[in-house]
Amino acid sequence: MNSASKTLLLVDGSSFLYRAFHAMPDLRNHLGEPTGAIYGVLNMLRRLRQDYPADYSLCVFDAKGKTFRDDLYPEYKAHRPSMPPDLAMQIEPLHQAIKAAGWKIEMIDGVEADDVLGTLAQQAARDGVRCIIATGDKDLAQLVNEHVTLINTMNNETLDIEGVKTKFGVPPERIVDYLTLTGDQVDNVPGVEKVGPKTAVKWLTQHGTLAQVMQNADSISGVVGENLRKALDWLPMAQRLVTVKCDVELPLDYHELIAPPPDHAQLARLYEQLDFKTWRRELNESAAQVVETPAPTEQQRHHIQYQTILTSAHLDAWLQQFMSAELVCLDTETTGLDTMDAQLVGMSFAITPHCAAYLPLAHVYPGVPDQLDREQTLAKLKPWLESAQHKKVGQNLKYDAHILANHGITLAGIHDDTLLESYVLESHKSHGMDSLALRHLNAKTISFEEVVGKGAKQICFDQVDLKIATGYAAEDADITLQLHQMLVPQIESQPGLAYVYRNIELPAMHVLCTMERNGVLLDSALLQIQSHELGIKLIELEAQAHQAAGQPFNLNSPLQIQEILFGKLGLPVIKKTPKGAPSTDEEVLQELALDYPLPKLLLEYRGMAKLKSTYTDKLPKMVNRRTGRVHTSYSQAVAVTGRLASSDPNLQNIPIRSAEGRRIREAFIAAPGNCIVAADYSQIELRIMAHLSGDAGLLQAFANNEDIHRATAAEIFMTNPDEVTSEQRRYAKVINFGLIYGMSAFGLSKQLGIERSAAQSYITRYFERYPGVKNYMDSTREQAKQQGYIETVFGRRLWLPEINSSNGMKRQGAERAAINAPMQGTAADLIKLAMIKVQQWLENEKLNSRLIMQVHDELVLEVPENELTLVKEKLPGLMCNVADLRVQLLVELGAGKNWDEAH
Repeated sequence: MNSASKTLLLVDGSSFLYRAFHAMPDLRNHLGEPTGAIYGVLNMLRRLRQDYPADYSLCVFDAKGKTFRDDLYPEYKAHRPSMPPDLAMQIEPLHQAIKAAGWKIEMIDGVEADDVLGTLAQQAARDGVRCIIATGDKDLAQLVNEHVTLINTMNNETLDIEGVKTKFGVPPERIVDYLTLTGDQVDNVPGVEKVGPKTAVKWLTQHGTLAQVMQNADSISGVVGENLRKALDWLPMAQRLVTVKCDVELPLDYHELIAPPPDHAQLARLYEQLDFKTWRRELNESAAQVVETPAPTEQQRHHIQYQTILTSAHLDAWLQQFMSAELVCLDTETTGLDTMDAQLVGMSFAITPHCAAYLPLAHVYPGVPDQLDREQTLAKLKPWLESAQHKKVGQNLKYDAHILANHGITLAGIHDDTLLESYVLESHKSHGMDSLALRHLNAKTISFEEVVGKGAKQICFDQVDLKIATGYAAEDADITLQLHQMLVPQIESQPGLAYVYRNIELPAMHVLCTMERNGVLLDSALLQIQSHELGIKLIELEAQAHQAAGQPFNLNSPLQIQEILFGKLGLPVIKKTPKGAPSTDEEVLQELALDYPLPKLLLEYRGMAKLKSTYTDKLPKMVNRRTGRVHTSYSQAVAVTGRLASSDPNLQNIPIRSAEGRRIREAFIAAPGNCIVAADYSQIELRIMAHLSGDAGLLQAFANNEDIHRATAAEIFMTNPDEVTSEQRRYAKVINFGLIYGMSAFGLSKQLGIERSAAQSYITRYFERYPGVKNYMDSTREQAKQQGYIETVFGRRLWLPEINSSNGMKRQGAERAAINAPMQGTAADLIKLAMIKVQQWLENEKLNSRLIMQVHDELVLEVPENELTLVKEKLPGLMCNVADLRVQLLVELGAGKNWDEAH
């Protein structure tokens, strides 16, 4: 083989090290040591070796200490923060693992990794050797030529000569000039002030080179021209700083970079130490490929032939595989997103990575090939789909279960769900399949909009060409399967996460699907009456507001409200908008309403207007014509604390503090012969605080079934519980709930309308009486700072990305969240466990009672009158015994013809 047909693979280790540290979840081994960056870089190297076989290879890192650029310009990279301790801890074991995996590593003092890469690339290019540089650094685009290509496995980007021109607007040989003009913020190299990429490209296109741009500086007009002239003395230095040095004296030549064989024994020791159990298992089994199979690169995509199932024989062949497969990935394509009405257009399946098929069933565009009959095909698939023994995985299978239910199929055997896997691992990040693929597989997937279009031109999926539909749908199944293979080992290696995933989230998904399909009955006529009454009250409030203002104005116009309040009436400005205008937001109006009548009227008006538009007007329009009920959608993977989110309609935010808000609940009714039962955990977060803190005083108060707010008031005000006044109890209630939300003395003073010093004295006295609470709060904050997350009682991880932020407000917000999140998260876990327990009981006893809503800490059921006694007897016990805490859980239960009566 001559040199012209050989390949050199160079890896910018430093670039990928930082990218992996910030992109990967905060993985840790059994000793609590961080391992995420190590895992990310090693995974990238494994994929590179698979995707780009090379004759020579090297991984290059920056050496410690200064480089020649620091001598040229002391401010070079001066603004960069020091390396985070969690990253610094990972460098040495990462280097050991890279070497053990069969890679050579190089670090050269006095220069950067870029310079080593540039020197080796130029060496190889002189001999006609193809060079591939894996990097995320845009500066290296200057190295691209007919022999040198850049790849970025983080986003599947490949930059050859044309790629550089397309991305930057200039060819590779002009990249240095381009960077000189724009500057490099990452490395703290100033360019020409206010000159960005567009201006740089424009100048270089007009004048050719940086030197010619500088020669013609006098002819460039405007502010940028003036800025260019000011920078003329600086630009030669900037050019030296951004130029990759390609003549570094190296201790080796590129042709010496033949990869050594992997040291499997050392790898096994390191994988054991790092808790990389999947890779450790592979070594034991002498497996040839990594379990976390990456998504295909652009270079590989054309080798993947996703199949379109158009014949019975082809379907039978796949179905035979389904019956014997350990796990099958399943996805549906539909006519819309309404889970109660959308119809099936097609289904896709994957059993092994890179092997998937699309089964079209209802595409209807002109000239569409013959497809299998939908109903007959579903009848053939039904035994497998409804089999609990045949395991399925998917991305948000609750949606697919709804769609299949619309066709008379009850999906069973849901063993895994990548949406929930991602949520359990990293609740604070996005969980859409496209973003998961990019984050975990470095794969850019086909987006839905690429297939169906956007806006007014968007088509229904049943209009999509089968070839395009196959590429999109089969890829979804394929990528989902790969994501599962990567995510689930991380969950199963952590007992707490595994419990939350297997015992809470997956079974809760089944209950939520059932509850969504059950829906809730509405009294639309009552809502229309309420809407009319609210309309009259709004007119009255508007008239009163005009009178208070001394003139008519638009109550929905912030600008007019601003002019009336702070101009005409001269009320004090509480705070300003980002643009410097006096704010009229709700917080401001609430503060002003304490002393002035108009802000109070405006708040009343806004509250009633929202009730009317959001609920009394809108809810009747959301009744499903087929079922006659409203079917909300519960999202599991939204709130970082594990709380459910409700939408279309949002049942979580129906206000209950006002009489008008409570009346809306009257419209949620039971069907004839039934009643509504509402079961609510009482003071759940305070009970969880007692459990978590182990404070003797709180535990004793709950054990004695005392009024916790009265007991707290007695402690704080140093009086007998019998002598506590209603005002003292109100103060204690605010303190109890405020402190579990991490409230400061400033916040408490605002809540109670007292001096901050008085609020601080109450807090001090509270902690003196309940020292366990203070200890818990202090230790929780410290734990959060050390590991970046805290956990619920059941092991759910609640991530706090801002806990060590240099921004004081963000950091304090994260510290408050660290106190409250374990309580909110544990409460969320408890209500989900209660839902699961209650649904299992209803199914086992074959009762006709149905769960119809879950709102905060409350379960709402529709119960036949002949089952009411049984449900009232059993429900509290089921909910109270889902967990063994240091305090007894308490459930308050009510029944009535509507939700308000039952609450």
